[in-house]
Amino acid sequence: MLSVGDTLVTLAAEAFQVQMEMSGPGGSRRTRTVKRRVWGGLRQWKLLGMFEIDQQHEFYSLTCMMKEGLSAAVQNTIDNPIPDELSEDDYKLEVTQIHKDFRMETFAGPVFASLRRSLGMTEKEYQHSLSSEGCYLQFISNSKSKADFFLTNDKRFFLKTQNRREVRFLLSNLRIYMEHLEKFPHSLLVKFLGVHRIKIPHRRKKYFIVMQSVFYPDERIVARYDIKGCEVSRWTDPAPEGSQVIVVLKDLNFEGQFITLDHQRPWLLRQVEIDTAFLRALNVLDYSLLLAHQPLHQDERNHSLSFATLIMRTKKSFSLLSTRPMAGRSVNAVSGPAVPGAVPEEDSTVLAPGPEVDCGTSQGHVTDIHGDGSRGHSPEQGERSSRAGAESAELREFQAQNRRLLPNFKNPLHVIDGPEQRYFIGIIDIFTVYGFKKRLEHLWKRLRHPGQSFSTVSPPVYCQRLCQWVNDHSK
Repeated sequence: MLSVGDTLVTLAAEAFQVQMEMSGPGGSRRTRTVKRRVWGGLRQWKLLGMFEIDQQHEFYSLTCMMKEGLSAAVQNTIDNPIPDELSEDDYKLEVTQIHKDFRMETFAGPVFASLRRSLGMTEKEYQHSLSSEGCYLQFISNSKSKADFFLTNDKRFFLKTQNRREVRFLLSNLRIYMEHLEKFPHSLLVKFLGVHRIKIPHRRKKYFIVMQSVFYPDERIVARYDIKGCEVSRWTDPAPEGSQVIVVLKDLNFEGQFITLDHQRPWLLRQVEIDTAFLRALNVLDYSLLLAHQPLHQDERNHSLSFATLIMRTKKSFSLLSTRPMAGRSVNAVSGPAVPGAVPEEDSTVLAPGPEVDCGTSQGHVTDIHGDGSRGHSPEQGERSSRAGAESAELREFQAQNRRLLPNFKNPLHVIDGPEQRYFIGIIDIFTVYGFKKRLEHLWKRLRHPGQSFSTVSPPVYCQRLCQWVNDHSK
């Protein structure tokens, strides 16, 4: 993939070519076509650093095939609804659909459909985003990988090409990835929504994955960062002042700044520890903490919640990505924090309307769920005590899962509101295994960069260092 600088150089070269072709023989016949190509490319820089993949784009044919293939793959799920419980065969399933100019293979389709459903996403909604009439966008990345990055026209989903090894790694660890998301429903790990392979005659097979975009919706985002917790090669020149071109900054660009969350900071520290410990167990490194921020509107800074809003947010916090039904529990009988977003481990009460919640009524109270206050031993009291004990167990499980009160937002799992800023946070690029090549690279970098921190270190060190970075750069 071309870097930002390379692309600008290419456009400049094409502009020079326009002048040469205009002055040469037959130039008048080619002028209009070449001009359209050059100025079309320059116009696309106004799309905030993303190229619209129109008919002149090199990836137009490929992305059209992706759209057609994905639409058919999702339609297959719509026509054949997934079961309530996944089987071993679902994890190994490969479905091939034949199209006019290509074949599309879908791996573990029921598993990813199950994940989409648990995220509250309908298949029709997913299909519409992936196959809408609007062109895909090519994201210009400064990544060192050779992957190509595409965005759906609404910028909700990322499509990224992967090599065979990376896809096999993901599929071989798909079950424990799903188990991690079930155990920690508010995980910051990127949500993989599909794995596919396109076979085009006389061309190499191309694997790609579909992911939720951490930075969705991005209309008001003012800065984006890719954080690895180290120093070497972790600076990117910012975009010129006034420019609308997207530049994803790095660790050194963030120095002197903080993720200011106040009451939600303990939750973030804990979740980063949980997710990086999972990645350490997979023996991977070089993953990134994606971070972006935008200022809150005045009405978004008001933490006084109506009871109806509180109920809706609490319900979302419990239901999103949860595979266990909540039958028999009323919506206001679930735990929530006194301060939105905080989940204190020592809390042992069920949230009911308190002074900080504008309910329009004065009858709110906090209910003891332990049953300690019961002095009698009547059957009714015993039943109430039993119910309270069950709710207390569920509360402890809720706390152990490190859940939080999710915001009323389109991308709640990756959005955390502080007092002044809204933050988008997620962990991506989890495919780099610490094998023989990476160990050699580690030794070489120790010689090349003595006394400096670099990305290629053992998974335990990488995990601890990223956690330390979040701790040092949050308050």
